[in-house]
Amino acid sequence: MPKIVFIGAGSLEFFQRLMIDILSFPALADSEFHLVDINEKRLEYARRIGERIIKEKHLPAKVYATTERKEALPGADYVIITILVGEIEVISKDINIPLKYGVDQCIGDTLGPGGVFRALRTIPVIIDICRDIEKLCSEALVLNYTNPIAMLCWATEEATKVKYVGLCHSVHGTAMHLARYIGVPFEEVSYWAAGINHQSWFLEFKHNSKDAYPLLREKIEDAEIYKGDTTRFEMFKHLGYFVTESSGHNSEYNPWFRKRKDLLEKYTRGGGFNGGTGYILQLYGKDREGYDIELERIASGKEKLDFTRSNEYGSRIINAIQTGEVFRINGNVSNRGLITNLPEGCCVEVPCYVDKHGINPCFIGDLPPQLAALNRMNISVQEMAVKAALTGDKEVAYYAIVYDPLTSAVLSLQEIRNMVDEMFEAEKAWLSQF
Repeated sequence: MPKIVFIGAGSLEFFQRLMIDILSFPALADSEFHLVDINEKRLEYARRIGERIIKEKHLPAKVYATTERKEALPGADYVIITILVGEIEVISKDINIPLKYGVDQCIGDTLGPGGVFRALRTIPVIIDICRDIEKLCSEALVLNYTNPIAMLCWATEEATKVKYVGLCHSVHGTAMHLARYIGVPFEEVSYWAAGINHQSWFLEFKHNSKDAYPLLREKIEDAEIYKGDTTRFEMFKHLGYFVTESSGHNSEYNPWFRKRKDLLEKYTRGGGFNGGTGYILQLYGKDREGYDIELERIASGKEKLDFTRSNEYGSRIINAIQTGEVFRINGNVSNRGLITNLPEGCCVEVPCYVDKHGINPCFIGDLPPQLAALNRMNISVQEMAVKAALTGDKEVAYYAIVYDPLTSAVLSLQEIRNMVDEMFEAEKAWLSQF
């Protein structure tokens, strides 16, 4: 009977989906779920939805809820983290202050000024959670879904001794898109991808064991496919490998697509996965009253639940560890000789086999040099952001943004300093370590 703690259970779409996934495995049918969130209203919705899931599936699982994680953690086997530090108020500052200076972000949760400041806000909270885990359930495996995954996992490795893996669906999701692009069933494709979170590379992409990259290259000339995923196809055309994460996200992690108005018009418009200016504010700025109405309908049973198992890794990891049934994921772990031309100790996203022994990362070796070069640009930013968050050093946070590929393509050093100073002032309520 695994004890599974959700920290950030008020992230209801994630919690609901993962709980349904977990309970779809017979070996996990008697799981004990402990839900934690500081938002009491959302937490109560999560508890009610959890009880509804168990009742409708006629399972022996149990669900409990608390606002105090120290009540939930003792004896936990797995801790799933899906927190958000600061809602739309602070996220809008991540987007709008840089935009005033000319730095146009789409999501801003992984790199760039937005990603760095999200890391500065979130790392201290993650470290506090992990220190409680060390004391109360030291053998628990931490499954982190919170962004920026690479920076949070790096900080976790630096500052704590917990067992962890960072999880993201971008590798698997991109593989599904690639299968669709070449017109074949997903079950017939195989792949080998590695790099860093939101910037992993399909080192191999095959259809029925045959190289499928020639088929994919043909799609560069297909205007309908290209226009819905512009920056990824453009990088594929020039760098030779397809990159994970959507084109809107991807366009933020390099210096090529978002630095001029004409390039923004060409590469970040037209729908699909492209993502325009401040797209995250559309996602987070939904009608909250309407959202609560929807949650009440789900909790009260007025809306039908979908019990189909999703492609998220979390449930499969828990099932593999509990049963020994081997499963392969792409996980975010510390680079201990895994990718040999990326810095030792940074956070890399690599294939990992999961079994009774836990998460077992695979050796990759060298990435093609043009891919490693772009990864290293991102890693430099991550390294300094992690150091700044752990030490409270504002100057190091400034350096992180100085070397951000997008920011440095747009602004001078003084302009970057002015922008960073303004962001620190606007977000000081969330940055107590500074």
